[in-house]
Amino acid sequence: MIKSLSGLAAAAVMAILSAGAAQAQDAAAGEKVFLKCRACHQTGETAKNAVGPVLNGLIGRKSGSVEGYNYSDANKNSGLTWDEATFKEYIKNPKAKIPGTKMIFAGLPTDKEIEDVLAYLKQFGPDGKKL
Repeated sequence: MIKSLSGLAAAAVMAILSAGAAQAQDAAAGEKVFLKCRACHQTGETAKNAVGPVLNGLIGRKSGSVEGYNYSDANKNSGLTWDEATFKEYIKNPKAKIPGTKMIFAGLPTDKEIEDVLAYLKQFGPDGKKL
């Protein structure tokens, strides 16, 4: 019985370590996907609003709330709070999720790219530091 429990514990530890490695790989892939976004958005400690708002601390933030960025009324009044599901739906087709948004990006075409860019963005806290 003890041998089987230690085997289960070892398997659990390996699963946790594997999940951490997969998440890091997703964030690394997401950094490459983010190149499509970087023309308008910035992340990191020195990020500034550009054509689009800073994306630091995105998950948990209310839509239209980055100070100093001039959002469309549609975005400011959407009532959305960015969680994973909302972001995934939005980034697939921004104009369908928030009609009237001024974001001209057509959207990310694959679920893999969406998952990866989300993993990348989730690394950044509101202050731009990696969590």
